[in-house]
Amino acid sequence: MKKNKGFSLMELMIVLIILGLLGSLIAPKLFSKVSSSKRKVAVAQMQMFETAIDTYRLDIGIVPASLDDLRSSNNPSWDGPYLPKAIPLDPWGKAYIYTIPGINNMPYGIKSYGLDGKEGGEDESADVIHK
Repeated sequence: MKKNKGFSLMELMIVLIILGLLGSLIAPKLFSKVSSSKRKVAVAQMQMFETAIDTYRLDIGIVPASLDDLRSSNNPSWDGPYLPKAIPLDPWGKAYIYTIPGINNMPYGIKSYGLDGKEGGEDESADVIHK
C-alpha cells in the first residue's frame, strides 16, 4: 500500500502557533513605525510647500495669501502653477494650516495638528510644524 504523504493536524497546529507567536512579537514594532512615517510624510510635504512658496515669492514679490494661490492666481506676474497637483491633505486627512506671518518672525508658517486635529498633543497627535 501506498502511504499518503502530508502533514498531520498536530504539525499544522504547531506551525500556526509558531506563526502566531512571531506575529505577536513583530506586529507591534511594525505598527509603531506607521506613526513616525506619517510625520515624515508631513515634513516632506511641508518642504514641497516651502519650495513652491519661495518660487512664488521670487516671481510675485510676496508670499501667497493662501496655499491655493500656488495653483492659480490672477496676478500678472504669476508664473505657476507652483505645485504639480492639487494641495494635498496631511497624512491624517486634514488640511495643512498656513499662517502669515509664521513663528519666530518668519514670513509664513505651515503646520499640521496631527491625528487629533487639535493644537498640542503627544505622540501621533503632536503638532508637526515647519517654519
